Amino acid sequence: MSETVVIIGSGPAGWTAAIYAARASLKPLVIEGAVTEENRLKGTLPLGQLNLTTEIENFPGFPAGHLRDYLGSALAEDRRPYWILDNGPQPAHGLTGPELMELMRQQAINFGARIITDDVVSVDFSKRPFTMNTIENGAISTHAVIVATGARANWLGLPSEERFKNHGVSACAVCDGALPRFRGKPLAVVGGGDSAVEEASYLTKFASTVYLIHRRDKLRASKIMEKRALENPRIVPVWNSAVSEVLGNDTDGVTGIRLASTVGGEGKSLDIVGLFVAIGHTPNTDFLKGVLELDSKGYIVWPKAHRSDTTVEGIFAAGDVADSHYRQAVTAAGSGCMAALDAERWLAAQGVH
Repeated sequence: MSETVVIIGSGPAGWTAAIYAARASLKPLVIEGAVTEENRLKGTLPLGQLNLTTEIENFPGFPAGHLRDYLGSALAEDRRPYWILDNGPQPAHGLTGPELMELMRQQAINFGARIITDDVVSVDFSKRPFTMNTIENGAISTHAVIVATGARANWLGLPSEERFKNHGVSACAVCDGALPRFRGKPLAVVGGGDSAVEEASYLTKFASTVYLIHRRDKLRASKIMEKRALENPRIVPVWNSAVSEVLGNDTDGVTGIRLASTVGGEGKSLDIVGLFVAIGHTPNTDFLKGVLELDSKGYIVWPKAHRSDTTVEGIFAAGDVADSHYRQAVTAAGSGCMAALDAERWLAAQGVH
């Protein structure tokens, strides 16, 4: 027996799609990803990139407040935050990434979404019903698919970088740059392309100084972006340099970085409180190569403007797996809604309910 719709992925796009599909009585099956060491190292564990962040200040509807009673009543006991289970002090922020993802997951369950904790390793979208092959649950067939597997940030690969992730090390200035820990303090951005320059320019709204660290002696960014960066008095380029170590402690988080010269010169250190890595993202589409049309960076192509359709009829895409531009939780959630509505209408047109 075929499923009606299967959602691959468990970030904001996947759970929003599941909520809408479940409320439409489509009985969606969500394949949320497997809990494995390989997925941990890749940054592809269940609940997506938002599950790897701390404070969430820019998702509408969750201002700072006393959330203990709400989270305690909304989530199953084994999914509640540690500070509720331990009866510890409630953090002063509004909401964390893991808390928001748990609430989305629970909301989907409340409406009837079913979940399997597994990875899709290959698919056959050449005929209907579509088939997906998983590690633990074997082959799963379905009439429609929503791909919401997201994109993972590219990191430097330093042990010290891993240690201070979410404690001063970030891959998203828009997500984290306005946090109190960074305001009025020196920060650094690693990268030389348009994304790095955009991150650095954005951070000047909050930082005292933004060091832009690049391996070469000129940026790869477009000329207009380069001009804006180099003319900004708060952006200080640091040429021919690579981060060799992130410095800090358990109390303060990041306190500095060590730089190595890429041209044989002497290394140096910078005192900073935040390091933003802007060396790109990798969409989680390896299992879709040769199946759906992907762009040059591996993102799923949306061939129809303002629609979530892919190049295979009945397959829809939502969130960062197809969006290399915005990469925000709220835009991912919005596209998850669109994908569920598109899938529902397509299924109805096929006579599948």
